[in-house]
Amino acid sequence: MKDRWRAIGVLAGALFAVNVVARVIIEFGFDGNDTAADRVSLAMFVVIGLILAAVVFVQGRSRPVGRWGADVGAAVAVALLLTVLVGPLLVGNNPFGGGAGLFFAQIWLYLAAAAAGVAIGYLVLTALGLDHRSQLLKRYAEIKAAKPRRVVRR
Repeated sequence: MKDRWRAIGVLAGALFAVNVVARVIIEFGFDGNDTAADRVSLAMFVVIGLILAAVVFVQGRSRPVGRWGADVGAAVAVALLLTVLVGPLLVGNNPFGGGAGLFFAQIWLYLAAAAAGVAIGYLVLTALGLDHRSQLLKRYAEIKAAKPRRVVRR
């Protein structure tokens, strides 16, 4: 159980670190340039999606959907809260300074990037037949095929 929470914390920390790096790049590299800031934000969301796709691909091979789904969901929730509430404070901004529209837009964009990453990772895993359920069904079919047929005599 302790290792499970550690994995959730590491994933949440990695997702938050991506956001912090993006915020620092925007603040110190492109202060005042909205186009560049939007591009860095888009890159941040792509990286978050790719990280989640990779995690789902790796975790989905050996664990059932319910278990890795709960872990990834918890990590995304923690990272989202840190990103929206703590992230702006690290670069000297107010989390609610841009108004309610910007605050909720950050939440929806983050959730959309996370959902897209999870969906891509799981779809690729399932399409390749490497997910946990497919592997269980494959082993079951192999076991059933290995047993000789039972002859029924009259």
